[in-house]
Amino acid sequence: MAHHLSELVHSGRFPLFLLFVAFLTTFVVTRVITRMIRAGRGPFRNNVHGGVHIHHAVPGIILMAFGGIMSVAGDGASPIGEIAAVAVGVGTSLVLDEFALILHLRDVYWTREGQLSVQVVTLTFAILGLMLLGYMPFDDDAGWLPAHMVFTVDMPLRIAAVVVCVSKGKYSTSILGALLPLVALIGAVRLARPSSRWARHFYSPAKVERAQRRATTFDARFGRWGLSLEDLVAGQPSDSPAEQAA
Repeated sequence: MAHHLSELVHSGRFPLFLLFVAFLTTFVVTRVITRMIRAGRGPFRNNVHGGVHIHHAVPGIILMAFGGIMSVAGDGASPIGEIAAVAVGVGTSLVLDEFALILHLRDVYWTREGQLSVQVVTLTFAILGLMLLGYMPFDDDAGWLPAHMVFTVDMPLRIAAVVVCVSKGKYSTSILGALLPLVALIGAVRLARPSSRWARHFYSPAKVERAQRRATTFDARFGRWGLSLEDLVAGQPSDSPAEQAA
């Protein structure tokens, strides 16, 4: 163990390792606490002041800002770099755990829509893990493109494909596509989700119907396994207004 930590320190990836651990630990602790609050067990309660529910994304944003500023101000020097990494890891986890709430601008934490947060956290965790192992999403490791082509052609194309996937409502595909460009390109050219912004703006009623049929088939074939796993991690969703208010 000490040997592996020494390798991390000498490789310059120790702050990333701390960020990775802080991110995962914070997500697990946060989900345990929120599920205890939902079940009415333990000493924890919703953070409500003056009738305002202060969501944990708020301290998360503060920690992310603090970590980013500390990292820039300290130029990554130890121990400031390590402190900043932990702050960013904790803050990012808190914010992404409420990603769906931020996206919809309403409290959807315990609904099926809210489970988008679990997908985003899971894929971010995978990205951090691969980066910790030395894989950088936008590097041209094969060296088949000149350096200037990577930044003027290849990278903009990858980013554009990811943005199109987001607009088409394919959030998991967009984040996975940041790691695997071919996934983003395939997602960008295939039909959008029927309720996505892309479908609303660019699809005719006939094409929306076709997108709905494809989405229904896909969800029936692959969606149940993913939803069951998300229920296990995030808790059984409920669209009951009474439970949401609680």
